Amino acid sequence: MKQTTLISFFKSGICLLIPVTMLFSACGGGNDDENVDKKLENTIDSSNVALGVSGKVFIIPSPIQTAILIQKSGAAYDKGMMNATDKANSYSTKFQKCLNLGIYGADLGYTTLYDQTQDAITYFKVTNDLATDLGLSSAFDNNLIQRFQKNLGKKDSMLSLVSVAYRASNDFLKDNERNEEAALIIAGGWIETLQFAIGVMKTKGNEDIKRRIAEQKNTLNNLISLLSAYQGNEEYAELLQKLNDLKTEYDKVGYKYIYETPVTDEVNKVTTITSKSEITITPESINAIGEKIAAIRGLITA
Repeated sequence: MKQTTLISFFKSGICLLIPVTMLFSACGGGNDDENVDKKLENTIDSSNVALGVSGKVFIIPSPIQTAILIQKSGAAYDKGMMNATDKANSYSTKFQKCLNLGIYGADLGYTTLYDQTQDAITYFKVTNDLATDLGLSSAFDNNLIQRFQKNLGKKDSMLSLVSVAYRASNDFLKDNERNEEAALIIAGGWIETLQFAIGVMKTKGNEDIKRRIAEQKNTLNNLISLLSAYQGNEEYAELLQKLNDLKTEYDKVGYKYIYETPVTDEVNKVTTITSKSEITITPESINAIGEKIAAIRGLITA
C-alpha cells in the first residue's frame, strides 16, 4: 500500500482506536521522537474520561484493563467477534455513524492487541469514511500520524501511541462542544469491548475477566445517565430501552468498589491503580448479560 494512502487512513482513523484502548493517559513528553517511541512500552496506563452534559459530569472508566485481560487470557484471535467491514456504508445518520465509529474503533484496537497488521489496515480503511463524515480527521498533526506509521506492527508502541491519539480526539470533541458525538463513540466502544469480554469468558474465562465484566455495572449506570441527556432524539429510545434491560441483569450483580489512592511513578510517568473491588456474579448472570449485550450490539450494527 502506498505511503500516502496509509497516512490518509491514520489521519482519518486514528481516533477510532480509542474505544478499546480509550483513556490511556498520554505518554511522556520529549523532543526526540525516537527516544519517545523507545519509551512507549513503559507508558501504557489507564485513566477516566469525564464528559460534562447538562451541568453534570459523567465518569466512564477506561476499558484498557479489559483489553489487557483478554490478551493475557490466552484466548485466540477471533475475527468473527468484530463487526463486518462491508456494513460500514449502510450507516447513514450521525447517531449510527458515531456508535459504529466506536464499534469499529474497538475492533481496530482488538486487531492491534493481536498483532494482526493486515486486518488493522483494513479497519483503518473502514474508519476513514466514518471519521471524515463526522469531521474528525483534523484532530491530529502529521507528526503523530508519522509515528503511528513508523510503529505499525509494534503492538506495545501502537497501544501507547493510542493514548496520545485518544487525548487529541477527546480534546478536539470537547473543545468543539461535540459531547454528544463523544458520548456515542464511547458507548459504541464500551459495548464492543464488553462483547469481547463475554466472548472470551465462554472460551478462556478466568476470575480476572469475570471481575472485569462485573465491574461494568457502575459504568453502565453512568452510560445510561449520560445518553439520557439526549433522549429527546427518537433514535435514542430503543438503545436506552435495551441498555436499561441490560441494567436489570446487572442489578443482580453484587459489586463494591474500594477506592485507594493511585501510586504514581513520576520518573517513568506511570500510574498504578491500587483500588480494589468485591464482586458476586453467577454464570447465569454472565450468560444473561451476554444475551443482552448481543441484542444491543445487533441493534447498532444491523
